[in-house]
Amino acid sequence: MNAAAEMLPRSLLFVPASEERKLSKALTSEADLLILDLEDSVAPDAKRAARENVQGFLADNAASAGRPKLYVRVNDYGSGLTADDLAAVIAHKPDGIVLPKAGSGADAVRLSGELDTLEAEASLPGWHTGIIVIATETPGALLQMQSFTGSTARLRGLTWGAEDLGTAIGASAARDDGGGFTSPFLLARNLCLFAAYAAGVQAIDGIHADFRDQAALEREAREAARDGFTGKLAIHPGQIPVINTAFTPSPSEIADARAIVEAFAAQGNAGAIAVAGRMLDKPHLERARRVLARAR
Repeated sequence: MNAAAEMLPRSLLFVPASEERKLSKALTSEADLLILDLEDSVAPDAKRAARENVQGFLADNAASAGRPKLYVRVNDYGSGLTADDLAAVIAHKPDGIVLPKAGSGADAVRLSGELDTLEAEASLPGWHTGIIVIATETPGALLQMQSFTGSTARLRGLTWGAEDLGTAIGASAARDDGGGFTSPFLLARNLCLFAAYAAGVQAIDGIHADFRDQAALEREAREAARDGFTGKLAIHPGQIPVINTAFTPSPSEIADARAIVEAFAAQGNAGAIAVAGRMLDKPHLERARRVLARAR
């Protein structure tokens, strides 16, 4: 399934799979997608119980109408835990898997092959578990971003993270005194954006860790939407309304986009047209179509 054919999630909320109360509460958060987390938010001695929680949660909710999309963040390949994570959850039909610390598109290909096998073993004909990759968590991964293009049809999105990358490069901080990302992390963000569009999948902005600072979150989310990201990771339910608003086109944006699409159609989809004193060409038409595709 192509990401462009789906209603793209605006808000993607991490939920610790070791905490059943938070799993249940997350369903009422209005997040478009829940990431049931088996990785960083789960202590090593709680991994098995977390898998069991995910199994029960998916069994109870995967068939529910009107639910958010349900993805599971597994542990990275270097942990030695990935196979057990996948074996525990795939038969319960999550919508997708979030793969952390991916080194390149080869890891997405590897995961896709493993999903093929697990879906067949679970007798899930026609099921097609998606993949979202956290693509910037190691220095080497930043040098391999183009490799996600053409990697697997399961790929739905690319996102990025500053925390593990900062540790890997020995950075003392990812943000400057004004709260903005410093240049190494802006590079990671921008490479994620370009790589996602090159691969034809959703570009998803990373987390804003200070969940109490709503003003900073709003500013960051609006800047991400301006730049071309269409969704953002969240770590707290209180962040969801701000993120959903930032990534939902406004009524004026929708009206403008609809006028552009209609004007091109009325003029036989010419290469360039004039609308309200503006000269518009094919990039404007494509941008307008994308706005309408994200309208709610």
